[in-house]
Amino acid sequence: MQISEKKLVIIVVAASFIVSSVSGFIFGVAGGLSSGKYFPAIAEKITKKMEGGGKEETTKVVKEDSAIIDAVKKADPAVVSIVITKDVPKLEQYYSNPFGNDPFFRQFFGDQFNTPQYRQKGTEKKEVGGGSGFIVSSDGLIVSNNHVVSDKEAEYTVLTNDGKKYPAKVLARDSVKDLAVLKIEKTGLPTLGLGDSDNLQVGQTVIAIGNALGEFRNTVSAGIISGLKRSVTASGFGAGTEQLTNVIQTDAAINPGNSGGPLLNLSGEVIGVNVAMAQGAENIGFALPINDVKKAISDVEKHGKIITPYMGVRYILVNSDIKEKNNLSVDYGALVVRGEMISDLAVIPGSPADKAGIVENNIILKVNGTKVDSQNPLANLINKYSVGDEITLRILHRGEEKDIKVKLEERKAS
Repeated sequence: MQISEKKLVIIVVAASFIVSSVSGFIFGVAGGLSSGKYFPAIAEKITKKMEGGGKEETTKVVKEDSAIIDAVKKADPAVVSIVITKDVPKLEQYYSNPFGNDPFFRQFFGDQFNTPQYRQKGTEKKEVGGGSGFIVSSDGLIVSNNHVVSDKEAEYTVLTNDGKKYPAKVLARDSVKDLAVLKIEKTGLPTLGLGDSDNLQVGQTVIAIGNALGEFRNTVSAGIISGLKRSVTASGFGAGTEQLTNVIQTDAAINPGNSGGPLLNLSGEVIGVNVAMAQGAENIGFALPINDVKKAISDVEKHGKIITPYMGVRYILVNSDIKEKNNLSVDYGALVVRGEMISDLAVIPGSPADKAGIVENNIILKVNGTKVDSQNPLANLINKYSVGDEITLRILHRGEEKDIKVKLEERKAS
């Protein structure tokens, strides 16, 4: 079966440093906003109480740049930088003659051919990368991206906006959603309010804050929402490749080091978590919708881990192109297929899907009556339910549609 799918290759935006005898770092840069960008005035309705209990509505016109300034002042204290530290080899320089101690060569050339060599002499702690995060509870819970804190051998330090440093423990990682929750031992911290990402509009003004390039803490950029419900394939420095669905596209400048920082609305509420940028393009960044993150935060608060429902299939979304190339009868749904490796089975043995009888080349058309398509990918629909829920799938099996029931289980951490 031929599968054809266009992929926009993007890079996750944790700042990674290459440690060697010469310090330095490598990064990709997405262009920022042009200087002097015009921000139009916006209207704000104000309701005043009148004498006698009546109400009067008036309209106050404010400058959008003033709204951005107010939102940043409100949010900035709760945005943090995450520093990644690791034991790396310590190199020692010494000189060696390539001809060794041969007396013939030493007679004519002496030690003039001694060349510098390097050898390991123990290890030393060095800063190897950086990312961003934001505080969601006054007792120190912090949201970031999984790819920022994916190295289980590294140590993580949180720098708050007032310049203080705190060692951080990673409480939970979710590689599928690219989410992580960290904890620092501190109370009375400022927090960020969480907005509603289901009601976002293309063209809406948004603000990104983060540790740009792993060097410039709490860098602020502003732009608009350029698109909603995007699906992209992301890769980066040691982060592997990941599929991101239902993400927000924005032209607010997002750079390496912004990973895990908040994308805000003009009320200073988090409506997304900055995660990636398009490589070789200007002002194409992506953020995870905050409504997809809220359950993870709640899970960690209640259970100390992220609990994710799991069905156990590999799939590709069907569209008109895939329908035509593979002579399918439908142009929507999730086609159950194998991965690129021989070990990447279409249906995971022993999974809920396997127990329900789903097999390779089935097409999952609906989940509890909701059509599976680019606006509602299968993973997003499954994530709306909880572990233990029984859902009804409409599937296309050998040309016939039928309904089957699947009981969702918890996805185990990899």
